[in-house]
Amino acid sequence: MLWSFLYFFALLSSYYLLRPVREEMGIRSGVENLQWLFTGTFVATAIALPIFGAMVVRWPRRRLLPAVYWGFAGQLAAFFFVMEAGLYAPAVAAAFFIWLSVFNVFVVSVFWSFMADIFSNEQARRLYGPIAAGGTIGAITGPALTAILVNRVGVANLLLIAAVLLGLAVFCIGRLDRWAVSHPKPQREGEEKAVGGTIWAGVRLTISSRYLAGIAAFVLLLTVLATVIYFEQARVVEASSESSAQRTQIFAQIDLAVNALTVVTQLFVTNRLIGTFGVAGVLTGVMLLNGAGYLALGIAPSLTTLAVFQVFRRAMEYSLLRPAREVLFTVTSREEKYKAKNFIDTVVFRGGDVVSAWLVAAFQAVGAGVLYTAFFAATTALAAAVLGWSLGRRQETLRAQEHPVELAPAERKLTA
Repeated sequence: MLWSFLYFFALLSSYYLLRPVREEMGIRSGVENLQWLFTGTFVATAIALPIFGAMVVRWPRRRLLPAVYWGFAGQLAAFFFVMEAGLYAPAVAAAFFIWLSVFNVFVVSVFWSFMADIFSNEQARRLYGPIAAGGTIGAITGPALTAILVNRVGVANLLLIAAVLLGLAVFCIGRLDRWAVSHPKPQREGEEKAVGGTIWAGVRLTISSRYLAGIAAFVLLLTVLATVIYFEQARVVEASSESSAQRTQIFAQIDLAVNALTVVTQLFVTNRLIGTFGVAGVLTGVMLLNGAGYLALGIAPSLTTLAVFQVFRRAMEYSLLRPAREVLFTVTSREEKYKAKNFIDTVVFRGGDVVSAWLVAAFQAVGAGVLYTAFFAATTALAAAVLGWSLGRRQETLRAQEHPVELAPAERKLTA
């Protein structure tokens, strides 16, 4: 658990160290071109997917994961030399913005695939909360390092620091892989070998499985909800502030509150809630509370309502929804863990970004008010709650079929 904690800490420290650089690159490439950057991110993600699929097919786990992270570290080094040469052209800025957006979804997806590969369902329920807290602490540490170091070492050198953090993640992978091999279990036999199959198996597996298609639909609904609140946040904050500095301060205060609530929940609450109410209960309960929050925002669209709901929504997503969602993959095959999961976490997620952004823009174009948009979001959250309950129950059934001895008598009766 501690090695996994450190692994996720290094990973998200690396990303959040560079996230402010990405936002600056977005401005350099032109604010009026941001919609094209989002579209370019989706296209780049779709191109990267078959490359990753080919690696999964051919390479065993002990080679696959280090290759992914060392590959990204090498690309960081290339950007370093370009920036060190003073080449901050709009094309370079756009390329870095798109690259980091692809980097984010891939490295996190690979991390959770690895977790689902080495931990059993029962272990995941106990450990995913504290492990996720490592990422949250990394999300706090990364931007803090940027704020402290950027004026001393310059923007380009931040990329090298991020590459070093990726190297630390690779070291943790080696320790975890040796632990998994030295603690053999029947369900782990052969897991250090290459997955095999075909490059496009992730798409086929997702479409052909009702369970995986349900997870993809759940991720898509979450993306729609996040986009709705993102647009509403921009509108409310703009109307409630008078300067760029004031808006920046509001966003910083929200981020600080989100990270503080998230890490406390992950360390002390997540494993207890999942253990008590199960994955189905957590997914359903959080989405119902989200629906109520959207309705409250529609009725009273003030800065206070927005801030309170945004802090709650994001903290619950990071501390409860994400760990519970990742538990769903512990009962899938290794090919599904690496291929289907990566397809869902990257192409489906980024595709949802593009589709939902245009959907919200369409609402604004026809003059739909805040209340109508909030009602749409609340209905979407209700659909996600129903789907979350179904996925959680299906996960329990698959868990009971694979490892019946892990279930308590009450759980065996429930799943039966």
